[in-house]
Amino acid sequence: MRLHRLRITAFGPFGTTQDVDFDALSAAGIFLLHGPTGAGKTSVLDAVCYALYGSVPGARQGSGQGMTLRSDHAPQGTRTEVCLELTVAERRLEITRQPPWERPKKRGIGTTTEKAQSWLRESTPEGGWKDLSRSHQEIGEEIAQLLGMSKEQFCQVVLLPQGDFARFLRADAEARGKLLGRLFDTRRFAAVEQRLAEQRRTTEAEVKEGDAALLADAHRMQQAAAYGGRDTETPLPALTPGDPGLATEVLTWAAVARTGARERLTIAQCALAAAESAQAAADRRLADAAELDRLQGRFAEARERAARLHAREAEQREREHRLERARKAEAVAPALGLREAAETEHRRAAREEERARAHLPETFEAAGAAGLAAAARKAAEELGGLASARRAEQRLADITAERAALDRQERADDDLSQDASAWLDGWEATRTALQDRVESAQEAATHAERLAGRLEPAQTRLDAARRRDRLAQDAAAAYERALTAREHATAAHEHWLALKEQRLAGIAAELAAHLTDGEPCAVCGATEHPAPARKTAGHVDRGAEEEALAAHRAALESRTAAERVLGDVQASLAAATETARGGADEALTGDEPTVEELAARVEGLRREYAEARDRASALHAAREALAQAEREYDHRVAGQQEVARRAASRATLREALDREQESLSAELAHARGTTGSVADRAAQLERQTALLTEAADAARAAADTAERLKAADARLADAAFRVGFDTPEAAAAALLDDARYRELQHRIDDWRHEESAVRSVLAEPDTAAAAQRPPADLPGARAAAEAAGRRLRAAASALDAAAGRCAELDRLSARTVAGARGLAPLRAAYDRVARLAGLAAGTSADNERRMRLESYVLAARLEQVAAAATVRLRQMSSGRYTLVHSDDRTGRGRSGLGLHVVDAWTGRERDTATLSGGETFFASLALALGLADVVTDEAGGVRLDTLFIDEGFGSLDDQTLDEVLDVLDSLRERDRSVGIVSHVADLRRRVHAQLEVVKGRGGSTVRQRGGV
Repeated sequence: MRLHRLRITAFGPFGTTQDVDFDALSAAGIFLLHGPTGAGKTSVLDAVCYALYGSVPGARQGSGQGMTLRSDHAPQGTRTEVCLELTVAERRLEITRQPPWERPKKRGIGTTTEKAQSWLRESTPEGGWKDLSRSHQEIGEEIAQLLGMSKEQFCQVVLLPQGDFARFLRADAEARGKLLGRLFDTRRFAAVEQRLAEQRRTTEAEVKEGDAALLADAHRMQQAAAYGGRDTETPLPALTPGDPGLATEVLTWAAVARTGARERLTIAQCALAAAESAQAAADRRLADAAELDRLQGRFAEARERAARLHAREAEQREREHRLERARKAEAVAPALGLREAAETEHRRAAREEERARAHLPETFEAAGAAGLAAAARKAAEELGGLASARRAEQRLADITAERAALDRQERADDDLSQDASAWLDGWEATRTALQDRVESAQEAATHAERLAGRLEPAQTRLDAARRRDRLAQDAAAAYERALTAREHATAAHEHWLALKEQRLAGIAAELAAHLTDGEPCAVCGATEHPAPARKTAGHVDRGAEEEALAAHRAALESRTAAERVLGDVQASLAAATETARGGADEALTGDEPTVEELAARVEGLRREYAEARDRASALHAAREALAQAEREYDHRVAGQQEVARRAASRATLREALDREQESLSAELAHARGTTGSVADRAAQLERQTALLTEAADAARAAADTAERLKAADARLADAAFRVGFDTPEAAAAALLDDARYRELQHRIDDWRHEESAVRSVLAEPDTAAAAQRPPADLPGARAAAEAAGRRLRAAASALDAAAGRCAELDRLSARTVAGARGLAPLRAAYDRVARLAGLAAGTSADNERRMRLESYVLAARLEQVAAAATVRLRQMSSGRYTLVHSDDRTGRGRSGLGLHVVDAWTGRERDTATLSGGETFFASLALALGLADVVTDEAGGVRLDTLFIDEGFGSLDDQTLDEVLDVLDSLRERDRSVGIVSHVADLRRRVHAQLEVVKGRGGSTVRQRGGV
């Protein structure tokens, strides 16, 4: 990478545009950047970094970057801009960046915010420039890919901040590790350490789980083998997880338990067969007694039912006679229905006729249906003659309404015309005011958008700081819980071992408790037990030992869980702390922002954002108001034109209406007659016609219904006589409705069915024979059957229990075998992973220096840096000093990151923290140059043709200064140019190519001298 030209406008202390020709300065190999304190020497380097990465190095980077980079000396209308021309990867590029800035509004007073802008161009063979991108993200990715370095790496290997490397020489291993880890990105090795540790915890948990499962299955087999609430003859050996031969002991004991269980299963099968035979005989006797009891009860019940039927025989005959009369009356039912319907219809017709005649004049009281119909036709004919007059009267009323509407329209048009004229007089002032509102709201929206981009990262840091403080308390509490869990686990383990030892001491008494006279001893086989051991006070049995073992395992699990929680909380605390710092630059300087500081910053941004958003919220309303005003203007103009057109149309219409009104008035005077209007005369005739027509229809209907009623009476009398009834009323009384008929029929049928069933039962041979035998002894037979059933169920339950024990023992034995087989590879995997994790974490005995994997990689990088730095340090110190890397462990810190200096004059090796001020300068310079070479090679071998060295030359004497300048001059062998940033006056005499920054009241300027 070689810098060619730099143009700075309104940036930092530079109020006007300043041009720097790096090609002319670099031609001499070494050039000097000098000027008074605060003039802006470092701002030149900041401009280079800002052009490449869009931000400035270190503490100069802030949340309000666009505002802090702008020069206070710049004219109000001049925008901040940095333009850098460079060659990288054999491509000549030009990068231009403009940070956001507050510019004056084009209209009105105040300022508005312009967004940041970036341009990337590439030189063409024809000598011109080709645009590549205007996206901040695309430009950043392109530059990072070409340089192969992040901003932090670039600031370390190109800008060479000597103060940081002086601190690096005096720092401890942890601080060196942070810097090297950032430059060489060793996070993947730390991830390997974490991954191995997680795998170790996982495999360890799996092995412990397998051991616990194996012992749990053994205890389940012991419970399954228990018979009659007693333990097995062969007790389970006392085993703990990790005991050698645990699987063999469990499998051997399981085989013995299965053999005993199968013997008890055979005995239970024989007992069940005998119980089944006894149960079958008792069931047969119970069935015979139950059948005899049923038949005797059936005969007695039939005799009782026959007696009840005989008592109700007369009632049955009465129901049958009544049902017969109802069946005859059903033939008269249709005629009865027709007669009732005819009578109802005649009464309704008579009432209608009486009501219709009540509204007629007395002249029509004696008129028949024909006379009423003739009078109705005459009134209708007269009404038809009034249709034309009615239309004329309606048209005359419409003309009057039309004239009134024309008058109202004329008055409304006058008001509309006056209102439109008044509104249009103030149109220009209204439009100007609305346009100003739209522009003001647009500027506020742009400002709010920029503030929203700054608010989110600030809020993220605030949340992380709050989470960091909360997690710090959680980490302390988790550490206390982990420590308590470890102590509790140790105490539980010791308690279990003590109880186990006490139980083994008194195991003879425990075995003696199961001895029975005449049965062999499980230990010696003797059938006599003259002096069995007795339990002493404080005897520990198996239950107490197992309870202590369970408590020990629970304590181990609690300790593991507490340690896991502690690790998770510490990891979360580290992540929250890093996020709260806001990035790598702040982490390097050790800045630890408090929640109050971050909250104040977020609150300020949020308040400013809320104000801008409130102003911007009026944008839509302002645009709508402007559009509405423009539409209103068009509407007012069109309204004035429409008013003029309607005025001309109204005059023509009034003349036509006057002529039509005179003609219609003459026609209506004849048609109204004595009434007030044609409508009144027509209404009178319509009422008269309707009343006469209704009365005629009602008279005809009454006559027709009277004839139908007379015919229905004759048909009813004839039908009743034919079926045997003296009068129609008798037939009507004999009729039954459907519900009464079905009820009577069902009662007759039920009596007959009951009679038939009783006769059938009394005629059965088995029932009659059983009635002659003595009463059956059913309770005795049932008691015998129940006793046999209880014996059978007990035998079946014993068989099921024995079979279940055998099946459970077989299942648990198979699972134990599978568990024992699967546990071996798990334990081998755990041993392998634990060994690798211990080596990577530096806790293994095989890792002699206790060096972590990440530290090992960083140590290798530090060794490369020390070797590269020694080449230049020897030349600067005339062969006296050599930087060497040390793997020694210092105190409780990490090993592998030690850095010592060897003094050839004394032959002794000492720590770099003991160097003097001048020695520290050229040692740190050599280290910076060496680190630049190593990082450059690490980044893919990108050529760095332009370097900058910041201060520190004032601590050198003349001879050492010459040696240092010789070393810097030797960099020209690799076609490099070095810029020295210094106040040392002697350097102005020794270095001819110079870039001077001059400080003035109107801002700083640059002057370039020397070079080519």
